[in-house]
Amino acid sequence: MFKQMKSALFWYYLYKFRKRAIFIFFLLLVALFSGFIYGDVVEYLKLTQNIEYLKYVLVLKWFIIIFNSLLSIYLILTLFKNSEIQEKSSVKKDKVETKNSFTQRETELLHKKKLINKAENIIKNR
Repeated sequence: MFKQMKSALFWYYLYKFRKRAIFIFFLLLVALFSGFIYGDVVEYLKLTQNIEYLKYVLVLKWFIIIFNSLLSIYLILTLFKNSEIQEKSSVKKDKVETKNSFTQRETELLHKKKLINKAENIIKNR
């Protein structure tokens, strides 16, 4: 039972945040493959005798890895905060719309402390 609940929650959140999950996966994949790409670029530079560019390639490799890792961490940390902010803003918009939909007479009746119908008013006046 617990495994089924865990699986259901996993697939629910994966479906709900699928665009962001795919983007995070792509960023981590680029960070992992940058090592392989770096190896190929180093081999090419050695073959063409352009060894002076190796330091720039090394800096670029680590910039790509660190940038992708930090962006992935940021996206994971803000994954659930965005949905909460959107829900709060939609609730606030709904409250504003309901206040404006009442007429003046309806708002007076809403804020009246005690409602008296016609029969009670006649009995009170006698």
